[in-house]
Amino acid sequence: MPACRIDHITITSPTLAAGSDLVFDCLGLRPQPGGEHARMGTHNLLLRLGDALFLEVIAINPAAARPSRSRWFDLDRLSPASEPRLACWVARTEDIHASLERSPEPLGQAEPMSRGALEWLISIPEDGHLPLGGAVPALIQWHTETHPAVGLRDVGCTLVALELWHPAPASVRAVLDELQLAEPGVTVSVGEAAVPRLVALIQTPQGLRRIGAPAPPLHR
Repeated sequence: MPACRIDHITITSPTLAAGSDLVFDCLGLRPQPGGEHARMGTHNLLLRLGDALFLEVIAINPAAARPSRSRWFDLDRLSPASEPRLACWVARTEDIHASLERSPEPLGQAEPMSRGALEWLISIPEDGHLPLGGAVPALIQWHTETHPAVGLRDVGCTLVALELWHPAPASVRAVLDELQLAEPGVTVSVGEAAVPRLVALIQTPQGLRRIGAPAPPLHR
């Protein structure tokens, strides 16, 4: 099976404006408009991090009808008072069904999705939760000739490192090993923490910046 690659990192937020403010506070840049996901009742903002990698801010679209199923990325559990946060990430695969079968952790079912002219398959648990608290990726298989990051503005940002923190780091490593995750130029580390957390280090025109919450200490 070909190796999986980091496709995008995702900030969940009660509103796009709040998510945009978090990105600006951390990186000094604002993401550009993305589009709507009619099937999920959500919309997003996007920031290019490479030729085939981007940052996404996603929120429930207040103008959209509520879907008949749970929304992705645990968005149904957000309240208007929730803080935007780097909640999860997505890995790209050439065969989503084979990758899902290899994962030792259930990542959900491959669901067809679209945004404008873009179409893809993405893994979503039936209840919309984040497997292992977001420390392991959702899987995506694009049905496009070119990666959508190519069409985003190049603002000089690059993902340098992704830190994955979880109370059971061995479980996270097992998933990454089975998916054969490999992303040239990006350091992926797995550490032990009291609760799941993600941290991304991003090179920006203003220097190296961090987005995501530091892992809280363990209490033994």
